[in-house]
Amino acid sequence: MTQDSFPIRRVDHIRHYVGNARQAAFYYRNVFGFNITAFHGLETGLRHEVDILLEQNNVKLLFSAPLRPGHPMAEKIAQHGDFVQDIAFEVDDVDWAYNEAVSRGATSAREPFTLSDENGDVRIASIKTYGDTLHTFINRDNFRGHFLPNYREHFEAGEGIGIQEIDHCVGNVELGQMNHWVHWYEEVLGFKQLISFDDNDISTEYTALMSKVMAGGGGRVKFPINEPAEGKKKSQIDEYLEFFGGAGVQHVALRTDDIIHTVTSLRNKGMQFLTVPKAYYAALPDRVGTIDEDIATLADLGILVDRDDEGYLLQIFTKPVTDRPTLFYEIIHRKGATSFGKGNFKALFEAIEREQELRGTL
Repeated sequence: MTQDSFPIRRVDHIRHYVGNARQAAFYYRNVFGFNITAFHGLETGLRHEVDILLEQNNVKLLFSAPLRPGHPMAEKIAQHGDFVQDIAFEVDDVDWAYNEAVSRGATSAREPFTLSDENGDVRIASIKTYGDTLHTFINRDNFRGHFLPNYREHFEAGEGIGIQEIDHCVGNVELGQMNHWVHWYEEVLGFKQLISFDDNDISTEYTALMSKVMAGGGGRVKFPINEPAEGKKKSQIDEYLEFFGGAGVQHVALRTDDIIHTVTSLRNKGMQFLTVPKAYYAALPDRVGTIDEDIATLADLGILVDRDDEGYLLQIFTKPVTDRPTLFYEIIHRKGATSFGKGNFKALFEAIEREQELRGTL
């Protein structure tokens, strides 16, 4: 086994910058079932913004919002809407990770610095990736507190829906930029290309895209990168780039061990999902073979199934969770499969096109 040239323990947290962190936290607690666990704002001495941490099993989502006019992120929120601004990595050595990344060509966002309180120290640094997205390196080995220094523990329980961890994060980049960022992840963070999809794999009568899946951290961190491909009409990637105002995180895939329970819970709380025609399920047994789940139940919930050499997976995609047709979520349940649902691409893209048509953006 080859040695990992850029050790990453895991995705530590995903940070969203939003117009109203209190409302975002309320939404993610009441719909996705996250617990609100920590807070940093005016009451804890932070004068320029508020940060609210939500958790469910191994998933940490941080929601940050400006508190004053002129905050450096206010203009970015105006440009992008509420957006994923940072995919943070836990690493063994922040200074090594930062210096190595910069020496390999990364652009610095924040040089290494230390946050401290009575619970100890946390070392942090950040680099820039596509668009306005950052990767922050973080190490809290010398910290006994909950998340970061100066945060106040503040617990509001959510009704958990079985989300276990972040499975992957998908970035949309401009035409001609996919290979640039593929090489960036290879050169800077030592990622390897897992799989590649071209416009023959991901296309419908009207639109197409190309995608490459990059993996690092011993396979624990997976980042598909999409770019638009030539088509008769405006693809979902083109639509994203237009409404987001450039490259950014398109969706976050959350892994569950019981997708029927997770999706049922989300539906009961008002989450809307993309749907596929019932004919998809009539063809399912021939395409994927024997599965544990009842196909009628999957059809009722709109859950998709695909199989690879390692096993099968079940997945479903929400409609956008913001006003803009940008950020959405995937719920994924892996039963051995290590792939990304190639057999579902056509049905999924046609479902997205139906939504685009309703929005008048196809």
